[in-house]
Amino acid sequence: MKNLKFIRANQTKFGGAEVYLSRLSNQLKKIGIQHEIIYSMIPKFLPSWIRVLLFNLYLCKNKKNNIYFSLERISCPDIYRAGDGVHRVFLSIENKSKTNLLHTVYLYLEKKCFLNAKKIIANSHMIKKEIISTFGVSESKIEVVYNGVSIEKPNFKNAYHELSKEFIFNKENGQKVFTYVGSGFKRKGVEDFLYILSKLEYKNFIAFVIGKEKKISYYKNLAIKLNLAEKIFFTGVRTDVKNFYTVSDIFLFPTKYEPFSNVVLEAMNYSNVVITTKQNGAHEILDSEFVMESSNDYSIVNYIDEILCNEQLQNSIKLKNMRIVRSFSIEKNVNKTLAVINEIIN
Repeated sequence: MKNLKFIRANQTKFGGAEVYLSRLSNQLKKIGIQHEIIYSMIPKFLPSWIRVLLFNLYLCKNKKNNIYFSLERISCPDIYRAGDGVHRVFLSIENKSKTNLLHTVYLYLEKKCFLNAKKIIANSHMIKKEIISTFGVSESKIEVVYNGVSIEKPNFKNAYHELSKEFIFNKENGQKVFTYVGSGFKRKGVEDFLYILSKLEYKNFIAFVIGKEKKISYYKNLAIKLNLAEKIFFTGVRTDVKNFYTVSDIFLFPTKYEPFSNVVLEAMNYSNVVITTKQNGAHEILDSEFVMESSNDYSIVNYIDEILCNEQLQNSIKLKNMRIVRSFSIEKNVNKTLAVINEIIN
């Protein structure tokens, strides 16, 4: 596997795909699988649609005997991991203009990518169905491999100690903690997150909203409008996210479109009740009562109130989630991913 190349345009610590690739790479190193990650070297001053086209051109011209395992939409992959979902479906959900040149390029490359890949890895059955219905790809060409995380035991005492230095909250008096993690607040449902919290009868809570957002002032003003200003901490991007998960009781993620969000597994790993939407592929591993029909399905408010008022119910859900997540280790993901890679090599 000396010529195994992983493809990802951006090198960052915080994106879901980038975090997944880092975990996958680390695990492959542990078991002695040689590989290289190719990031885009196209200058950032160029328009984004040109950068995407030039990166694709560079990769396909220099492919030679390399095996490309791509996490980007490119026209010459051997294996494509569709971690970003189906862009055509995303555009229809977001109601974005298809005349935007970047979207036009993505749609062109996406079709080439799905049709030219020898094997496609979807991280949920939801995405597999979208690929088949949108592009007519053969079902046998697509393998569903759920995301994986590093299974860790939460250290509540340490996390609470660290966060208490920066934030004022007190769980000893029955105060509950909500957490949201994700950048791009519009698509990932922060507005609905705030509306849901504003409708709760249980008022003794705080919430951490973690992630990057250009229009953060809109959400801060909305929190004020909903009388939540003193309860919501907008933290920005953090490197200590596991501390927030650890002190949290409920991870609420009312996203509008998500192929399979790593944050769901991460929150389960750190003993959270997890609630998300049917538009998140990760809903497939949750029981139906924790799955909202859409990001603005506010009927979930009653069940959240029930959980907040019933300590025994809350603890049983947390324990169940910690058991479930053990089936989604990064080791298991790597083994299934390697099986796909070996199929292509052999």
